[in-house]
Amino acid sequence: MTDLLPGFDSRHVEGANGCPIHLRIGGAGPALFLLHGYPQSHATWHRIAPQLAEQFTVIVPDLRGYGESGAPVAAADGSTYAKRTMGADIFAVADRLGIERFALVGHDRGARVAYRMAFDRPQRIDRLAIIEVVPTAEMWAHFDARMGLKAYHWTFLAQPEPLPETLIAADPTFYVDWTLKSWTAAQSLETFSPGALASYRAAFQDPARVAAMCWDYRAGAGVDRALDEADRAAGRKIAVPLHFIWSAHGFPAKTGDPLAIWREWADCVTGSGPIDAGHFAMEENPQAVLDALLPFLADAD
Repeated sequence: MTDLLPGFDSRHVEGANGCPIHLRIGGAGPALFLLHGYPQSHATWHRIAPQLAEQFTVIVPDLRGYGESGAPVAAADGSTYAKRTMGADIFAVADRLGIERFALVGHDRGARVAYRMAFDRPQRIDRLAIIEVVPTAEMWAHFDARMGLKAYHWTFLAQPEPLPETLIAADPTFYVDWTLKSWTAAQSLETFSPGALASYRAAFQDPARVAAMCWDYRAGAGVDRALDEADRAAGRKIAVPLHFIWSAHGFPAKTGDPLAIWREWADCVTGSGPIDAGHFAMEENPQAVLDALLPFLADAD
């Protein structure tokens, strides 16, 4: 398969509970983790990671269940793929790499992991950038008819096993291609480089990874939502400086004023948007994402 990050080392590092986490690492400077979303892998960062590596030591992992990382069998309560557990993987990787503090950028499911990490252990995170999500509890609260049609996968993938797994298995390439294409502004797979698209398709050929992705969303409907609601009820806010980046044609734009939503969840919030892109901003408009990220991350050291 095409190496989308030439010059970046490839490693497997032990995450939480022994789960192997695959990552790419390159560059020099303050540590910066990039966390991908669904239905992707670390490959989604290939158009901006090299530029970020000019100023940072960039660590680009596959979340558990995705890419080349481990895909453990899920516990019935969804905790195996809770964002707190996925975040524990990243903290464990940082520990094994000898990194105490780092900046953190997350897109889609990776953004949900990232903000949960900032709630749980803010002393480890210098800066937090969130791309293309509002908090999980807010997403569920904004599920009207329009959102239900646009983001149908939230309810579909969260259905009890093996319903979504079985239906996806009937034609996994069609399913992932449809998902990717329909979330781009251009409604086209030409948005994605051939190497990245091949990596996304490959994951859907593995039943264990499809199951892991479904459990990711089951956790979102259960334990992740409950943690968000508990934080909100207790009046807790994210203390880490947060920069929110959203797209003109993505999901947060459908929630009203997504930047205002984040200001209810974090103490110090800035924003960039809407940028000209669909959901996959780093691949659709990488320069706009870099222009939004670099000034914010400049203080990460």
